[in-house]
Amino acid sequence: MQVLLKSRHPQATDFRDLTERRVRFVLRRLGWLVPRAEVQMSDVNGPRGGIDKRCQVELRTDGAGSVVVASVASDWRTALDNALARAARFLMRLWRRGSDSRRMRQRFIGHER
Repeated sequence: MQVLLKSRHPQATDFRDLTERRVRFVLRRLGWLVPRAEVQMSDVNGPRGGIDKRCQVELRTDGAGSVVVASVASDWRTALDNALARAARFLMRLWRRGSDSRRMRQRFIGHER
């Protein structure tokens, strides 16, 4: 899996290794579904402070297209973890929907005979 980090903020680029490790850890079981992950970190308010650290995660999947999730928190780590958790839940839901519909189709075809 290819992990890209985009950020103009110097403090966010310090998290490059942490970001890559967290993305790989959270998506370790779904890595076969996601060949590329792009993480964008930005500081919404700039130096004024507050709850303004934004993390946007874009996962490019093979079958489902792109999944984009954003999270805003008071620090970079929390924003990253929240966005990755939401993205992983969404991917699991997509994968389960696909496998459920295949199972239902097989069950339906089996009853027709």
